Amino acid sequence: MVTSINKTQEDIRGSSQSESHKSGKGLNGNFALNLVSLPTTALFGTDGIRGEVGELLNAPLALQVGFWTGMVLQSHSCQPGPVILGQDSRNSSDMLAMALSAGLTAAGVEVWYLGLCPTPTVAYLTSISEAIGGVMISASHNPPEDNGIKIFNGNGAKLSPVLQAEIEAGLRGQTITSKVRHCGRHYSRRELVSQYGETLKQSLQNTVNLQGLKIVLDLAWGAAVGLAPKVFTQMGAEVISLHNQADGDRINVNCGSTNLGILQATVMEHHADLGFAFDGDADRVLAVDHTGRQVDGDYILYLWGLHLQQQQQLPDNLIVSTVMANLGFERAWQAQGGKLIRTAVGDQYVQAEMMRTGGMLGGEQSGHILCRHYAITGDGLLTALHIAALVKQAGVPLSEMVDQSFQTYPQLLRNVRVIDRDRRLNWQNCIPVQQAIALAEAAMGDTGRILVRASGTEPVIRVMVEAASAELANHWTNELVSQVQQHLTV
Repeated sequence: MVTSINKTQEDIRGSSQSESHKSGKGLNGNFALNLVSLPTTALFGTDGIRGEVGELLNAPLALQVGFWTGMVLQSHSCQPGPVILGQDSRNSSDMLAMALSAGLTAAGVEVWYLGLCPTPTVAYLTSISEAIGGVMISASHNPPEDNGIKIFNGNGAKLSPVLQAEIEAGLRGQTITSKVRHCGRHYSRRELVSQYGETLKQSLQNTVNLQGLKIVLDLAWGAAVGLAPKVFTQMGAEVISLHNQADGDRINVNCGSTNLGILQATVMEHHADLGFAFDGDADRVLAVDHTGRQVDGDYILYLWGLHLQQQQQLPDNLIVSTVMANLGFERAWQAQGGKLIRTAVGDQYVQAEMMRTGGMLGGEQSGHILCRHYAITGDGLLTALHIAALVKQAGVPLSEMVDQSFQTYPQLLRNVRVIDRDRRLNWQNCIPVQQAIALAEAAMGDTGRILVRASGTEPVIRVMVEAASAELANHWTNELVSQVQQHLTV
């Protein structure tokens, strides 16, 4: 179990603040904010609010989101408490964080500002403190020009659709503002990030170290640059770090979990045992074995699931994943006596299903992995540490562990950029695309799968085809992409 840092609000705030900081004086009466221009479609996607800075995301919107987040979180909290705020390295993150803090304090909420940190840091600290919620400024794996706002409830879980709808109702002027009796205060609490780092090491219960392993870390110029190398080194590993500075101009650019090329080459060049690539906010991770082969979330779930199953720590032998999980993974896990439940794409849906079923392990092929034995949300650093520990305990290379697990079905995923938001989100109404999907499904029968969906985090339609042969997958992928391009991008 992870050691909690259960402290009172007074302890964590620190003893150096004056009484005036806690007086609650300053703003009286009804505080109303001017409305901002919003899209006609839903503002919240599969992972909070995300979009291009200067288009959807700007300071006035962040101010409003902060205000209404504060109002909604307070209305659903039994007692007052702070909101924990963190950010990634994007150039726009400072601006959005300060605007959000202004909105939160305008709503009468105290803000604990962490600065640069992984998204799981916000979720974890929110879950074990008296915080009523958390906010992370990040667009995860998106390019530098994008950014996003992720909101957590007081338990550290992604905010429910119901509470998201309440925030959006306020943003759209559909909620009457209640009176705010006082201003909140903004406190810098960067030291809490180090305490989160200690919990990562403690999650291995001091039974495993990583001595003898050479590990390459691709930090994607993002949120984990100051934390991941330190934690892995302290656990005994020899660490080689790539893209290990906070750089808002280069975050996720040709690196990290969306581009493994440099990591793969470095692992092989330095004869490393394995490598890990994080995304910009380090809530997900992909691995590379010593041959440079990618080890995605399906393999991570299978290997970690086997370990937990052997330790009798996997209730009902259940793993929760998404519709993207490979058929090869599903059938191999069933052969081990396991059960796989699929959800919609998005770690919030995986998390919700795990809570509903009591599942302890779940995640996505893309590298969001949730293990409720140790964390409330997806955590790339935690996952990487535990996979490295499995390799150390097994005494065999990761490549051998993968070879003994399962063979994936050929799966192709293509993204088609669709700028028109309404057309993208309502793509199901496009008859030619629906006819093409039906034709492909009929042709493949039970030898393959098709998944077409609008991304909740990027302006793209995702087309996935999985088939018994690479030729079949390639054929139908090209057919479906052509239809999407012809009817949705013009």
